[in-house]
Amino acid sequence: MEAVFDNFAEPPGVYIREELEARGWTQRDLAFILGYSEQTVTKVISGKSGVSAEMAKALGEAFGTSASMWAGLQKEWELREAREPDPAIRARAKMQTKYPIREMISRGWFEEAEQSVLELQFDRFFELNDNEHLGQVGFAAAAKKTRDDHSPEELAWLYRVRQVARSIDAPEYSEAKLRDGLADLRAWMIDPEDVRHVPEFLLAAGVRFVVVEKIANCKVDGVCTWLSDDKPVIGLTLRHNRLDNFWYVLRHEIEHVLRGDGKNGSEIIDNLEPGDAREIIDAAIKEQEDAADDASLNFGFSRNKLVSFYQRKSPYISERDVIGFAGVNEVHPSVVVGQIQHMKKDFSWLRKFLVTVRQHILATSVVDGFGSVADVEL
Repeated sequence: MEAVFDNFAEPPGVYIREELEARGWTQRDLAFILGYSEQTVTKVISGKSGVSAEMAKALGEAFGTSASMWAGLQKEWELREAREPDPAIRARAKMQTKYPIREMISRGWFEEAEQSVLELQFDRFFELNDNEHLGQVGFAAAAKKTRDDHSPEELAWLYRVRQVARSIDAPEYSEAKLRDGLADLRAWMIDPEDVRHVPEFLLAAGVRFVVVEKIANCKVDGVCTWLSDDKPVIGLTLRHNRLDNFWYVLRHEIEHVLRGDGKNGSEIIDNLEPGDAREIIDAAIKEQEDAADDASLNFGFSRNKLVSFYQRKSPYISERDVIGFAGVNEVHPSVVVGQIQHMKKDFSWLRKFLVTVRQHILATSVVDGFGSVADVEL
C-alpha cells in the first residue's frame, strides 16, 4: 500500500492493522517478522508509540512498501496532532522583517509582550497617532509615516533619540545663547576631559543632548531632530571613540540646529567621515550638509590654514610639526591628526594622538546603550 498523506487523519497503527488483516497476520506474527517485542508492536498499533525511522524501514520490508510511506504517515499524524502555532508568530516575523524588533527588545526599548501590546509599543515608539497605528495601516504605510528615506535601523535609532530626549527638562531654546557660546565650546578642544561640559552647555541654550549607542547594521554618527519647532535635540552614537570625530560630529549637528535644519520630520541622519564625498541628490539637503561640514571643518582652526600647513610640510609631516600647529591653534593634536589622516587617506598615520573620548562624555550625558538603558516610558 503506497499512499498520499494530505488527507490522512489517523495514526500509522490504523494502517498497520489493515495490512495485518489483509494478510491474516496477528500482532504477534508481525513482532516475529520484524524482530521486535510484541509489546513494542502493540504500542505502535495502539498509537501509544510512534513509528521510528528504523521501524519504518522494517515495516517497508515486511509489507513490501517504501519506508518513506510509514515515515510519512507518522509525520502527517504528528503534524495534525501538534498544537496550532501562536498567530503572533506570523505577526512577529512580519515585524522583524521590516524593523529590528528583537534587538530593540534586547536593548530595553520595547518590552517583550503579547502581539497586541507589542504593536501598541511600536505605535508609540514610532509616534504613530490613533488613526495610523500599525494594526490598521500595515508596515508599508508605517514605514512611509516614519520617514521612508532612512533604513529601519536608522529609524529605530532616531526614534529612540527622540524618546530619550523627551525625558529631559530643558529651558526654552535660544539660538543667541547657542551661537554666542561657541567660543566657550571652542575652548574645550584642548583637554579631552573638557568634553564633559558639553551636555550642560547645550542644555543651557535649550538643546537636549543624548547619546544612544548605534544598533546593528546602522552606520550613523549623529542627528539633529526637533520635538517641536522650539525643542531641538542633538543625538550622537559615539561609534568612533575618537576626540577628533566627536568634535567634528558635534559641531556639524550644532550647525544644523542653528540653521533650523531637520524640522517637521526632515531630519538627516548623519554618517560623517570628514573630507569624504557623500552622494546627496537633493539640492536642499546638499546645501544643509555643505554648511554643516564647513562649520565643522573650520571650528578648531581655519581649514585654509590647515591646507596651507599640509602643503608646506607634506609629505614629511613630523610629530613636532603637528604638536606645534595644534599648540598655536589651541586644540588637542588629535583634532589636527584626524583631519590630516583624511587628507592623506592614511588612517594609520600618527594614530597614537587619537585619544578616546567616550569615558568623559558618557559620565555627564543622558545615555542609552553602552551597558545602560535610559529610564524613559513609551
